[in-house]
Amino acid sequence: MAKARSIYSCTECGASAPKWQGQCPGCGGWNTLVESIAETSTANPNNRFAALAGSSKLQQLSEIRPSVEPRTPTGIEEFDRVLGGGLVAGGVVLIGGDPGIGKSTLLLQALCRLAEARHQVLYVTGEESGEQVALRARRLQLPTEGLALLAEISLEKILATLAREKPAVAVMDSIQTLYSEALQSAPGSVAQVRECAAHLTRYAKQSGTCIILVGHVTKEGALAGPRVLEHIVDTVLYFEGETHSSFRLVRAVKNRFGAVNELGVFAMTDKGLRGVSNPSALFLSQHAQEVSGSCVMVTQEGTRPLLVEIQALVDATHAPNPRRLTVGLEQNRLAMLLAVLHRHAGIVCFDQDVFVNAVGGVRITEPAADLAVLLAIVSSLRNKPLPAKLIAFGEVGLAGEIRPAPRGQERLKEAAKLGFTHALIPKANAPKQAIKGIEVIGLERVEQAIEQLRNF
Repeated sequence: MAKARSIYSCTECGASAPKWQGQCPGCGGWNTLVESIAETSTANPNNRFAALAGSSKLQQLSEIRPSVEPRTPTGIEEFDRVLGGGLVAGGVVLIGGDPGIGKSTLLLQALCRLAEARHQVLYVTGEESGEQVALRARRLQLPTEGLALLAEISLEKILATLAREKPAVAVMDSIQTLYSEALQSAPGSVAQVRECAAHLTRYAKQSGTCIILVGHVTKEGALAGPRVLEHIVDTVLYFEGETHSSFRLVRAVKNRFGAVNELGVFAMTDKGLRGVSNPSALFLSQHAQEVSGSCVMVTQEGTRPLLVEIQALVDATHAPNPRRLTVGLEQNRLAMLLAVLHRHAGIVCFDQDVFVNAVGGVRITEPAADLAVLLAIVSSLRNKPLPAKLIAFGEVGLAGEIRPAPRGQERLKEAAKLGFTHALIPKANAPKQAIKGIEVIGLERVEQAIEQLRNF
């Protein structure tokens, strides 16, 4: 079979060139030429896109009877939660994270559990040798019986092995190390990553093998490679956490077979990653006595409510421009909340440095944290501690109103289960029936929230 010819196409104007050059000959753009395989005639029966050609017929959507995809549990409860219940046959999962965060460790544990449950699995390693993987498995004391290993980076050889062995689950560690002989560029380039991912995805859909791709991330934390990589896969997972901390978070940002924004919490131990059954305990500080500038909120991560401590420090500034710094929260939103606090509650912070932190390294993106942030700032400014068993949540609008948060009942029940006795929440989230063990105070305005602090 003749080797496919590669060309270089401009991402801006579509012009092509036989070899790479810094400037596009068509539009004059710099560094816009990307390698791709030259298109062949559509009449060619060996067209590489023939497998995607349509043999389906026109159907009415109302007449289609969808079938429920069976799930294959990995045996790791937190990982299954993020996946939506387990792996799906023919699904393609992309998981990315910083180096050394635990991606390979988690997937090796999952494959060993699947092999122990009599599933045929394959681990393809392009970054490590077979001896290195075996040493890690021995260090983690994992049962490796039934786990097949292939140390290879050639896409064509990997596809031939997959077609011969027909595993139920296959892991590619990592997609940036694979290369196709049809391209001349080095492994990890945009063209190689796109081509290898497309071939593996097409094989997964045709054969029913679930393929898990490990992806590298850039310095900014985004998945390296073309953006199309996240589009063609079914599930995208991000591995988060500080390398010096023992806790890891796995977050789903895309899932065609389950809910997005699900969160799995793990603890790194000497025997690998272990799921944390009560993650709220990770994000709550254990103070010996009540301290000012601390307020606990209930955030919603997918279907799971989590209690997170918000800490604020307000201090007199010694510079012309006061500092506004946040960790785990949006910095622009902090500036907006300080303006609302000044306009509607009369509390001035223009001569104060304000620092806000979400304890435990968790990242909070929902606006329901607004009320807890305001209460923590006021507590630190007045140096008056909030009650230890108080929780708060709610979105604060520019007009000073406190807007409801979704799934308020679930948040309150989670707080009551962990022993909290008072809750400051939006009035629209107030339950119709009292929840045992917790006193709920519904608020409509920011002024009412500040006034309630004087009653504690």
